[in-house]
Amino acid sequence: MNFDFSVEEHAFIAGVREFLRAERERPDADDVMNLGREADAQLADTPARRGFMRRLADAGYLGMSWDSEYGGQERSGVFDYLLNEELASVGAPLIGKGVGCIGKTLIAHGSERLKREFLPQILRADIEFALGYSEPSAGSDLASLRLRATPVEDGWILDGQKMWTTSAHFADWYWVAARTDTTAPKHKGISVFLVPMHHPGLSVTEVKTMGGHRTNQVFFDNVHVSRDYLVGQENRGWTYVCEALDYERFTMFTVGPLRVKFEALVELLRITHRDGEPLCRLPAVRERIAALSTELEAATVLQRRVIAAAMKGHVPTVEAAMYKLCGTELGRRMADAALEMLGPEGLLAHGAPGAPADGKWEHSWRATVVDTIGGGSSEVQKNIIARRGLGLPLA
Repeated sequence: MNFDFSVEEHAFIAGVREFLRAERERPDADDVMNLGREADAQLADTPARRGFMRRLADAGYLGMSWDSEYGGQERSGVFDYLLNEELASVGAPLIGKGVGCIGKTLIAHGSERLKREFLPQILRADIEFALGYSEPSAGSDLASLRLRATPVEDGWILDGQKMWTTSAHFADWYWVAARTDTTAPKHKGISVFLVPMHHPGLSVTEVKTMGGHRTNQVFFDNVHVSRDYLVGQENRGWTYVCEALDYERFTMFTVGPLRVKFEALVELLRITHRDGEPLCRLPAVRERIAALSTELEAATVLQRRVIAAAMKGHVPTVEAAMYKLCGTELGRRMADAALEMLGPEGLLAHGAPGAPADGKWEHSWRATVVDTIGGGSSEVQKNIIARRGLGLPLA
C-alpha cells in the first residue's frame, strides 16, 4: 500500500500551514493553539476557538468531502484527514463532530428537514454538538443504555441520565441515543434524537477527570422531542451510533499530536542531565526511545489504513478500532516512559520550581488515561477487532 501523498495533497498541506501561520499572528492565538490542553485541544469551547472555526469555514475547509448537493466540495476524504492532522499538530480545535460523525450521518440517514436545518449551520461553524451515548450503567456496553423515550402524540418524552458528555457545557445541540422500544433486543430498540441544549428539562453537572479534563453528567426531566428531530428511522439508532463512532475515531484521533509530543520528549532528554551526562546518551533511555519511535511509525500506518478504507467507501470499523487502540495506548505509554526517564523531577506539576517542561509530562500522564476511554475504551476496541476483524466468537 502506498502511503505517500500526491502533489495536490502536499500543496493542500502547505496551504493549511500558511493559514495557521497567519492565525499565529492573532492576539488570541495562545488560546486557539494550545497543545498543553491534551485531548481538550480538539474542542471549540471558548469564544476565540469558535471564532477560529468560523474563519476555517470561511476559508472553505469545512465539509470538503461532502456532496456538492449539501454544500460540500466532493473532495476525497483524505483532505479532511490532512486538515485535522495539521490542526491537531498545533493544538487547534478539529473539524470534529459536526462535520464528521453528525454531518455525515445526517447526510446518509437524516430527513430533508434535518439536512436543511443543520448542514448549513455545520458548514458555517455556527453550531456545536455534544454526543449523548454513555450512561451510568451503559458505558463499554453502550447498547444497554436505559434513557427512556416514551411516545406521545407528537413525539417522545425523554427521562433519564447521560454520563461523560464532554461538550455538554458549551454545545448548542445534543445528539442523543435513547431507548424507544423496551421489548426489542437491546441493539434493536434504540433511536437517535437531536435536542437543543437550552431545553428547560436538561440539567448539566460538571465532572472533573484526573487529568483536569471537564466532562459532564446530563439529566433529562420530561424533555419533549418532536417527531421532526428523530434521526433516520425509529429503532434503527444503533446502526447510526456505530457509524457515528467510526466517523469520530476517523476524524478526532490523529497522529500529529503524538509525533509532536515524541519530538518534544526527545529534545527534553537532550537538554536534561543526570550526573553530568545528557539523559539521551544513557543506553536504557536510548532503547526506550527507539521502541517508542517504532510504535509511532506503526500508529501512523494504522491511521492511514483508516483513511484508505474510508476512501474506498467502507465504514472503517475495524481499522478505526485498531488505530484508536494503538494510538491512545501509545500516548499513555509515552507519558509513562517520560516520567520513568525523567525520574522524581518528572512528577513535578505545572508551576512547581524545577518541573521539567513546566510539568507537561506529569499532566500528560494524568490526561492520557482519558484518551483510552473516550470514544470507546481500549477494551471495547479489542472486542471490535476480535469479533469483527478476526471473526472470533463470544466467550
